[in-house]
Amino acid sequence: MEATIFTQIFLPVALAVIMLGMGLSLKPVHFKQLWLTPKPVLTGLSLQIIAIPMLAFLLAWGLRLPPELAVGLVLIAACPGGPTSNLIAHLAHADMALSISLTALSSLVVIITLPLLINFASLLFLGEGQYVALPVLRTIAQLLIIIVVPVSLGMWLKARFPQVSKACVRPVKFLSSLFLVMVVAGVLFGEKDRILGFFVLIGIGAALLNIASMLVGYIGGKLAGCRGAQIRSLTIEVGIQNGTLGIAIATSPLLLNNSTMAIPSAVYSLIMFASGGLMILWGYRKKHA
Repeated sequence: MEATIFTQIFLPVALAVIMLGMGLSLKPVHFKQLWLTPKPVLTGLSLQIIAIPMLAFLLAWGLRLPPELAVGLVLIAACPGGPTSNLIAHLAHADMALSISLTALSSLVVIITLPLLINFASLLFLGEGQYVALPVLRTIAQLLIIIVVPVSLGMWLKARFPQVSKACVRPVKFLSSLFLVMVVAGVLFGEKDRILGFFVLIGIGAALLNIASMLVGYIGGKLAGCRGAQIRSLTIEVGIQNGTLGIAIATSPLLLNNSTMAIPSAVYSLIMFASGGLMILWGYRKKHA
């Protein structure tokens, strides 16, 4: 995918709006959740940052994915959480303090882990001759701009203008969902001539990653002694990835600039709507049992 208005302007703006919306739902107390109830948060964070990328490496290798799609699968696994997981957690009657805490913390940690994971995946699957280096410092700087700055702005607006920010939460959430759909549609349309073949190649891998990630979150929560709403939060936060961020990293002219690597994130985003719906149904039945 060549540099276009979509990759240079719309996608960064869309991601910034999505992260701003997350900031509007955050309070400093959410960052204190790590100290108040460390075990569930540390369990979820370790699964997000370590276990799920390892799972993606194994799936990419086991399914013998084409090199660029293999890197793309690791990319989406390296982009944990996001506002979509918070929305699903809310609708599934999960533990929102845990869900938001995990999203906030993983959004900070991913600034360091993402470029390291992608560079390793690129070297492993593409080889030295085709190796596409993701510049670490530039990536960190861009992630700071598109994640930390809008999230911090959202938190400041919530603290400074609580009534205004409260009124903005619903419209921003709607825009976030709309932008996510538009981003996925934009990537799929850009690769419309090859999309059927890509679905055949990556669909199974993306589905297995999504299902296995949720199982990892569920089992990890059980082993950590969590129950009820906390289990649902861990299942969702570990199993739902930030597809918009994955697409942004893959298509950015300053970073990977590779539309093929964005396909796993786009396909995963479609699949996670279905699994997210099942999580909402699970939470609804538990709530009204």
